Amino acid sequence: MSRQSTRLDSKKVNSEFLTLTYGAFVTQMLSDYENVDDVNKQLERIGYNMGMRLIEDFLAKTSAPRCLEMRETADKIQNAFRIYLNVQPTISNWSAASDEFSLIFDTNPLTEFVELPSELNNLRYSAIICGCIRGALEMVQIEVQCWFVQDQLKGDNVTEIRVKFIRRIEDAIPAGED
Repeated sequence: MSRQSTRLDSKKVNSEFLTLTYGAFVTQMLSDYENVDDVNKQLERIGYNMGMRLIEDFLAKTSAPRCLEMRETADKIQNAFRIYLNVQPTISNWSAASDEFSLIFDTNPLTEFVELPSELNNLRYSAIICGCIRGALEMVQIEVQCWFVQDQLKGDNVTEIRVKFIRRIEDAIPAGED
């Protein structure tokens, strides 16, 4: 008699582990802070700090060259979601100037087991993602705004994140250093 091996898909296990621990993290933040707006700010700030660090890992893994236009940047963001969260958002809704686009998610891995109570309707549960995008892009000298347009947690069919180019950040040497 042979023993059947039970192979687990490590990407699926990692995704579920992230989903559950992130949910516990947000729950703890809700109990630590007075109001939902403070939690939203903290989630965005934490994501920003994560993005500043993740960009180095992403560049090392992909050997990606510097993006010269926002379409290239959008492709890199899409690739990063595939690498780190095992989802691939659709890039769409480009502005006429090609400086703004949407990332459309059929499923948001952070919200897989989540239901928001009505009293938390103002909570931007996945704000960490917007912060992460902003932080990563600022480290490669691209300033953007990032916000949720649609959210499945709030009853929408898809989750949509809008990314808008603001400006290129010029490399500068701090005052007093040559």
